[in-house]
Amino acid sequence: MSSQQSTQTMKPATAAKKLDVYLPATPASFQEGVVTRAELNELQANPPEWLSELRRTGPHPRPVVAAKLGVSIAGLARGGVTEALTTEQIEALKQERPEWLEKERATQADVRKEAARIKQRNAERAEQPRP
Repeated sequence: MSSQQSTQTMKPATAAKKLDVYLPATPASFQEGVVTRAELNELQANPPEWLSELRRTGPHPRPVVAAKLGVSIAGLARGGVTEALTTEQIEALKQERPEWLEKERATQADVRKEAARIKQRNAERAEQPRP
C-alpha cells in the first residue's frame, strides 16, 4: 500500500479569502484556475508583485476594510459600505470620520470590552475549586 498523498486544491475564491485579497482584482490566470495547497503556501511565503500591490493598495475585501476601519462587517453594511475599498478610500474615511464610523467604532469597542469581561469571568470560574 503506497502512502501517496493526493494534492489538495481549492477554488480561486477560497484562495483569495485566505490571502486577504479581493478576487475580482486578481489576475485572470488566478481567477480561472484552481490553487493547490503548495501554490497557496508559495504565494504566502513569496508573494508576486501583483499580490503585494493588491495587499498594499487594494481594492480590499470587506473583512480587511472592516479591520482597517476598526469596525465589524455588519457595521460596514450599516454605514452603507457594500463594495471593496482601496487603501486610499479607507484612509479618506478615517480622515473624514463620518458619524456612522465613529458610532460603529464605539460599538466595536464595547463588544471587545464585553468579550474580555466574559473571558476573565470564565477564567476565574475555571480556577475555583468545584464542590
